Amino acid sequence: MARMSGSRYIAEFFKAYGVTHFFYVPVSLPGAVQEMTSLGLTPVMTHGEKAAAYMADGYARVSHRPGVCGAQTIGGTNLAAGLRDAFLARIPVVAFSGGKFPRSRYRFLYQEIDDMPIYQAITKYNVTVENPDRLPDLLRTAFRAATTGMPQPVHLEVGGFTGELSTGELETELEFEPRFGQFPAIRPAAPEEDVAAALAALAQAKRPIIVAGGGVASSSAQAELVELAKLLSIPVATSLNAKGVILDSDPLAIGVVGEYSRSCANKAVCEADLVFFMGSLTGGLVTRNWVVPAPATKVVHLDINPENIGRNYPNTLGLCGDVRTVLRQLIAAAKPAGRRREWLERVAALRHEWQEEVRPHEASDAVPMRPERLCRELSDALPANAIVLGDTGHAGSWLGQNFYPSSTDQRFYRAHGSLGWAFPASIGAKCAAPDRPVICFTGDGGFYYHIAELETAVRYGINVVVVVNNNASLNQEQGIWQGNAAWDKNWRFQSADFAAAAAAFGARGIRVERPSEIKPALREALAADRPVVIEAMTDLRINAPTSWGPPGSAGIYGSIEGVDKHA
Repeated sequence: MARMSGSRYIAEFFKAYGVTHFFYVPVSLPGAVQEMTSLGLTPVMTHGEKAAAYMADGYARVSHRPGVCGAQTIGGTNLAAGLRDAFLARIPVVAFSGGKFPRSRYRFLYQEIDDMPIYQAITKYNVTVENPDRLPDLLRTAFRAATTGMPQPVHLEVGGFTGELSTGELETELEFEPRFGQFPAIRPAAPEEDVAAALAALAQAKRPIIVAGGGVASSSAQAELVELAKLLSIPVATSLNAKGVILDSDPLAIGVVGEYSRSCANKAVCEADLVFFMGSLTGGLVTRNWVVPAPATKVVHLDINPENIGRNYPNTLGLCGDVRTVLRQLIAAAKPAGRRREWLERVAALRHEWQEEVRPHEASDAVPMRPERLCRELSDALPANAIVLGDTGHAGSWLGQNFYPSSTDQRFYRAHGSLGWAFPASIGAKCAAPDRPVICFTGDGGFYYHIAELETAVRYGINVVVVVNNNASLNQEQGIWQGNAAWDKNWRFQSADFAAAAAAFGARGIRVERPSEIKPALREALAADRPVVIEAMTDLRINAPTSWGPPGSAGIYGSIEGVDKHA
């Protein structure tokens, strides 16, 4: 039995579980921060609690380990706001906040409110540590909860403004469970009879299609997805969270489906007679408000959480288990299907039709630049091992349609609705993969949220590349305000020089005005020894296309052209 401070225990725990970084705003667990440093871990002090949570989120997505973040009492609600994206995207983040002591409860102590109800809605495990002796069991449980089943954030409130309860002493056996320092920590299989039933349904379908969700990426099941699709001759659409799990160059790939989508993917899913959702919540974004596919469509649904299966499509055959494990079960039990020639030809025709529609925009030499050309140039110039993080709003739409991962080693991650997420998340991603190129794609509206974190990146030498699609506006809003000059301030910005701002922070700034300048700028940025902002000047008049849906249907943003896509 060892005796130590709670601060030392937290640091030892993190090291045993493979955590390498702690993202925080001072003053949060200062004793533990000092102990982490002594053990070779890296505390990263940020300029905002929400940014710290986004960094932990990006770190988790790339490392497949829980991201860890913290805030003192007064920043607890800000930290909670930053967990919303990870909660929606099913990413394990472990959040610490300072909190109340029993002796001060209900007495209006300075800065103190009850934050626990706030965290309840955006975590799967939410506890108060009221004694140092409880740190071992509550921390172990938190990491188990975060990394098993459907991964999501967890929260521990540690008594005191800064969590100073952790400075007290405790006795412990130092028994750790490092398997819960990665996710999925446990990979359950599906019942064999369910596997057989799913294969029978897939074999009987004439026009089946796979919709791969974020769970495919979280489970590292990309190779198994492609193997099964080829074995059974089934085309594959993806959610935006799963973009890149099958390359666009694969003949079976049809693109992103739902709201941030390619029209060809939505049309193919609507024409399918069976949809195989895997690792997907079948929520409003990926189904365009549950009309892609139609509610009566026959569905096979694979998910690790039984509560998700059949939630939105009643005609569902369920497969409960870890995506990679169950796909391996399906592959082992499947018989090669005859090639569905007519269906595959139809899907290929839909894809070709969409490609012909977007080709002129992706090749346009117009100045100001078209965002489609910007995304296409980035796609063509990225290294094979690049990691790309994209924002929501129009950034999500452009990336969903006009960004093309070109290597199975590339990774793509996107905001699940929080504008401004991508830049802090890219800092966390680079901490998880310091030897890989990390590129953030955002708009000027998104970059404004956390531009102060450029100083954080410079201070720690976290050399991310930020591509800012700068049209001096939130142009996704222009359909609401356009036509009245008095309303311009509701969506148009003053012109800002982000390249100069980057230089002022100690980063490198590059301004790009012509399509021919994009690739050279990216090469220069990737070779730089500091964070780089590429400011790409684009045309504010160009809106991302409205998603295609069946006649008479409305997407999740209703029928208003250009309405805010922050969902």
